[in-house]
Amino acid sequence: MNQQDMTVHEHIGEIRKRLIIVVVFFVISMVGGFFLAEPLMKFLQSSDEAAQMTLNAFRVTDPVKIYFQIIMFTALIMTAPVILYQLWAFISPGLHDRERKVTLSYIPASVILFLAGLAFAYFILFPFVVRFMMNLSNNLEIEQVIGINEFFQFLFQMTIPFGFLFQLPVIMLFITRLGIVTPMFLASIRKYAYFGLLVVAAFVTPPDIFSHMIVTVPLILLYEISLWIAKIGYKKAQKAEAEQRELEEQERRERIDRELAKKAAMKENSGE
Repeated sequence: MNQQDMTVHEHIGEIRKRLIIVVVFFVISMVGGFFLAEPLMKFLQSSDEAAQMTLNAFRVTDPVKIYFQIIMFTALIMTAPVILYQLWAFISPGLHDRERKVTLSYIPASVILFLAGLAFAYFILFPFVVRFMMNLSNNLEIEQVIGINEFFQFLFQMTIPFGFLFQLPVIMLFITRLGIVTPMFLASIRKYAYFGLLVVAAFVTPPDIFSHMIVTVPLILLYEISLWIAKIGYKKAQKAEAEQRELEEQERRERIDRELAKKAAMKENSGE
């Protein structure tokens, strides 16, 4: 059924069905997260940076708190493709066949980019930041007593935002395909976008130019790659719309020709 033909109650029922599917899959993912949380926690603690620290639990509940946070994050990551698919399934009846196929391909791309953002932050950015903090403490002759809760909170704050920042190509491609903005507009505001990325990099890195550039340069490259992808998607969308208009015009002409032929036949029969 087309979304335009659905009533308000049917829309609400459709949303309810999609939400139930997401919640059920999230609960199942949390069960799986119970088995993955301990290996993941040990893996994160086995990094070179964490090995140099003595992680302490200042409260009895700290290990349990981190354990359940890892379960939640793991379940969210596993549920993300289902959430995106249910969102796509809800809006897809209002799209053309070609748009359905194109937007469906955004789901695996979005998940891959999110994982790539996490990997970039964890394997490249996080080690530099930790080394900077440790070296600063050593230079100031400060003995660090690090809590396991603070360590993992800092790790999550450093890595998870980059999973969302790496969604930039998908977001830009999506909004240009929908016609909300054009690649030409995004190119015209490039300098403002660069400034915004510089501000983001300043918030998530230590106050040294090297760490700042490690984050800023990839973000700027990501913006340019996103802009390039958006231009390609925009051209394809324009071409598809032109073909669709041409097809509709052809169908309209054929319909008019059939009506004229039908009227001519009726006149010929009446003349006889």
